Amino acid sequence: MAFEDEMVALLPRLRRFAHALARSPADADDLCQAAVERAINARASWQPGTRLDSWMYRIMRNLWIDTARATNRRGKTFVAAEQGETVGDGGDRAIEASVELGQVMRAMATLPNEQREVIALVLVEGFAYKEAAEMLEIPMGTLTSRLVRGRTALMARLGEAA
Repeated sequence: MAFEDEMVALLPRLRRFAHALARSPADADDLCQAAVERAINARASWQPGTRLDSWMYRIMRNLWIDTARATNRRGKTFVAAEQGETVGDGGDRAIEASVELGQVMRAMATLPNEQREVIALVLVEGFAYKEAAEMLEIPMGTLTSRLVRGRTALMARLGEAA
């Protein structure tokens, strides 16, 4: 499969990861676009036969860290998660799913960055602990600790919302 085809197939997963990292839909879209642009410009450094998704997640995470640092230096804050969220169609099931997803996204937004990115990779994207630890360049014990704390905090926040 060509680089471009693999990149296109990976876009929905990249957008989900970006939404888990960034706290607003607009920031997530910007992050995803910047990661794809950086990957295309650095295409020569990707080695065919290796996992494009791992390479892309690392690029996105590094961009997110750089963006967060720059934002903190400028004293700006992320837009609240409630801004820009819209309800889907008029179907009851779709509305309920949208409300639940909104609750989960708001609860995730309250977690520390380290817990959010681990939850996004392992629980949302389905990466194995070892793969996620390698992508984040952290020891396996650190990943599991962040995951347990993040999952516990997320469930507590969602329990409060119920």
